[in-house]
Amino acid sequence: MLIGTILQGKGRDVVTVRPDASVTELLATLAERNIGAVVVSEDGATIAGIVSERDVVRRLHQYGSEILDAPVSRIMTTNVRTCTPGENVEELRKTMTTHRFRHVPVVDKNGRLVGLVSIGDVVKTAIEELETEKASLVGYIHGAPRTLNPTV
Repeated sequence: MLIGTILQGKGRDVVTVRPDASVTELLATLAERNIGAVVVSEDGATIAGIVSERDVVRRLHQYGSEILDAPVSRIMTTNVRTCTPGENVEELRKTMTTHRFRHVPVVDKNGRLVGLVSIGDVVKTAIEELETEKASLVGYIHGAPRTLNPTV
C-alpha cells in the first residue's frame, strides 16, 4: 500500500504553526485539535520544522516554564524526515519504528506539504491489511464458492 492511499482515507489537511508562534499557542493548537504534533511553516506549504508533545515536555524539563513564552522555532526539530505519496507504507513503518518518530510530513515532488502521516495511521493500515488477508485465507480454508468464468 502507498502513503497516498492513507491520505485518501484520512484527508490531506495538515495543521501548521508559524515559527514565531509561542509554545503556549502551540499547546493550545495541540489541545484544541486533539493532535500530537504540528508542522512548523511560514506559509502552510513549506516545512521549517516539526514540533510534538514530546518536544514540549523535554524542553519544559530542560528550561522550565519560561519556555512557554518562547517561539516554537526554539524547540522544533529542523531536520525533518519526509515521504511522498508514492512511497510504500511498510517501508515508512520500518523507518518510523527504527528512528522512533511518530509523525512524518508528506510532500509532493516539488517539496510542498500535502499531508501528515502518524504512526497510528501506519499501524491502522497494517491491521486492515492483515484482516483482509485473514478473511481471504479463512474463505479459502472453508471452501468459499468459486465463480466460474463462462468464457473458459
